[in-house]
Amino acid sequence: MDVDIWSWVGQIQQQLSEAGQAPLAMALGDLPAQAYQGRYAQLDVVAPAIAQQAEAMGQPWLEFYARYWHLIGRIGDRAQGAVAIGDAEQLVAFAEREDVRDCPAAPAALEALVVTLANADAPGYADERLAKLTPALDVAPESIAYSGIVTQYVAALIDAGRADEAVAYAESAVERLRGAGREASWELGAESARALLAAGRADAALDALQAAAEFQADDPVAKEHRDGVRRALILAELGRIEESVAALPDLDVVGEHPRVFVEWSQAVAKLASSAQITNTWQLGRVLRQWIDYFSTMGGYHARFELAVIAGHLALARQGVWQAKLLADLAESFAGELRSPEGASERVAALRAAAEAATPPQAPGPLDDRVGQFDAADGFNADPEKWVEWLSPLSGTDIEATRRHTTTLGFLGYPAQGADIYWKLLVDDGDVAQADPEDVTYLATLLIEARQDERLEQLAGLLPHVQKHTTLARLHSARERWQEAIGEAEHAVTNGGGISARRLLASSLQQVGENSKAATVLFNVLDDEETTEEDVWRMIVMATSAEDWDTVRAGAAKIGMPISSTEGPIEEEMGLIRLILPAPDGSQRQILSIRTGPASARLALPQPRGMEYNAGDLIVFDPQLLEPVPDSHEERENFVPPFAAVSILRPGGYTSYFFDGAAPSESDWAEFTEVMAERGWPMWVYSDDNYTVTHPSSGERLAGVYGWVAVPPGVSASEVDALLDDATERWSHPLAWLDLAREIDVEVERHERIVKEYGL
Repeated sequence: MDVDIWSWVGQIQQQLSEAGQAPLAMALGDLPAQAYQGRYAQLDVVAPAIAQQAEAMGQPWLEFYARYWHLIGRIGDRAQGAVAIGDAEQLVAFAEREDVRDCPAAPAALEALVVTLANADAPGYADERLAKLTPALDVAPESIAYSGIVTQYVAALIDAGRADEAVAYAESAVERLRGAGREASWELGAESARALLAAGRADAALDALQAAAEFQADDPVAKEHRDGVRRALILAELGRIEESVAALPDLDVVGEHPRVFVEWSQAVAKLASSAQITNTWQLGRVLRQWIDYFSTMGGYHARFELAVIAGHLALARQGVWQAKLLADLAESFAGELRSPEGASERVAALRAAAEAATPPQAPGPLDDRVGQFDAADGFNADPEKWVEWLSPLSGTDIEATRRHTTTLGFLGYPAQGADIYWKLLVDDGDVAQADPEDVTYLATLLIEARQDERLEQLAGLLPHVQKHTTLARLHSARERWQEAIGEAEHAVTNGGGISARRLLASSLQQVGENSKAATVLFNVLDDEETTEEDVWRMIVMATSAEDWDTVRAGAAKIGMPISSTEGPIEEEMGLIRLILPAPDGSQRQILSIRTGPASARLALPQPRGMEYNAGDLIVFDPQLLEPVPDSHEERENFVPPFAAVSILRPGGYTSYFFDGAAPSESDWAEFTEVMAERGWPMWVYSDDNYTVTHPSSGERLAGVYGWVAVPPGVSASEVDALLDDATERWSHPLAWLDLAREIDVEVERHERIVKEYGL
């Protein structure tokens, strides 16, 4: 939807800022970026909060805005289908309210609904989408809502099998826009190309997509990879294989964008017979994950398409067993399609091809199959082939069954593995007497297959402690922490081993009971079953609870010296990098001083608005995120990275921003020395490419900007005075506008510096 329909939001932002609600105003402006940039964790919290606040303020347009962008974050790149239809229908109903219907953005609700229906089952909902869109087609091309509505109408025509009509309608829509002095969106141009491709005019489709490349996209972040996927598909249809491969985005790019999963897979299927595309078991595993994703999100047609495509790709790899399972899946998926025309024939063709295919030849005799599996190179071995080769023994030979079923689970078929294990252990055996390791394998497969009732049935057949440990695993996997604690406590109390204690400790940690969690592991610190990983886990929990005696006990166990013998641990153990989340959904690496086995103090000032700052004491996970370099020279410069867990104690520091032309080296050295003497952390965030404008000559000058953080008790006026004294002899002035505004001192001077130097 054309972003111009939201121009009125700027007026509301200004009104909110003038009313003293600047944070809300800033949050409003960030919602579209959160939706388009994939910052979903932030969007899923911020958007509902804004909608709730807008409702309380009696601002229905604003509430619509927040609800719309939250929905777009779900149905756009994430391609949610049936799970979002109810919310999309509610948004349409909200847009039809008397106090909302005149909002310029109100037509966007209808567009969002038809997108959601297409995500669920594009061909199945095609006629319904056309029926819903037809009354909206009388909107004039001058309207900012026109392009989005006609784009969805063209898409629905294609999905209804009316490709020639879609081509004609897209061309007329582009002409109408041109006549109104407006340009088509990239999305409309791309749908025109899809229509031409569906009509069998691939050359024209490529021309249309090339022309669309000059158009602005409603979703500019996604334009590049969406264009690449569609271009690759068209080029593959034309037989221009090398160009298609070059255009196709890599898997690590598209893997984060479910909206293009199906089209990317279609392109790969056309290219798989060439030597330039590697059709491997890894690809099969990814496609299986994508199928599960759409099953979760209600993408019924997408998962059917992926199952058929994945089946044929599996056959090309001699994955006969996989192709047969995918044919079964596709058949079950077809039953949920609203318009399954042609689906049964496609499934039958896949199944027939699988029945006619020959599996790969086994590497040796059947009675030595398990030994061959164990001797195989774990890096280069093909797990798909081993599933085929182990299958004759699976279900009768326990060693083969373990390897076969767990490999099935690894490749994305845990339900099939669980069926085999269940028959062996439960139907044909006495599971209460089974090896606990086998029970654990079966429980894992059932959890992965989301067969919770079956797992509860299994637990009921097990001995007392094993029963409660198994149920604790289930509750933990489903993040039902209190239930997990109850079951795990029962198991531990009745003699459960380290597995039960791990479950109990991790569940207690999830609900903030770090002291209890650490004690659970501390009580078995000297047991043979307790591993170094368990000790580190205990140290993290004890650090979070500030139980320093337990931290010291753990450190002694793993051989880490601590100089102090009591009280908080405040060592200087060198520099580390802490990885913390940023508000935009990315991550920040912050240099920190390690103060203990699992604690560190942030050394660098952070911008305002961050949840952490210099001086904060952080608990971190001691698991290294990068391997230590091999070479001595690289090791000398290596600063180990660790993931932050929580803020143990805030340092209370406040950050202030500075910006301006870079001073001489001697002036800068003096400036940094002054900051260091005060103990005020300072960090430059600009790089060597940052320049500012000389106010007289207009020449570009090297620039510098960054943040300085001051501890509690230092007033903003003190910071202003020190910055003033430290920079007064510089040849060019430094600006700290936000600080000046905060204390209302020399605001005009700092505003002038910002303006004159183009800061």
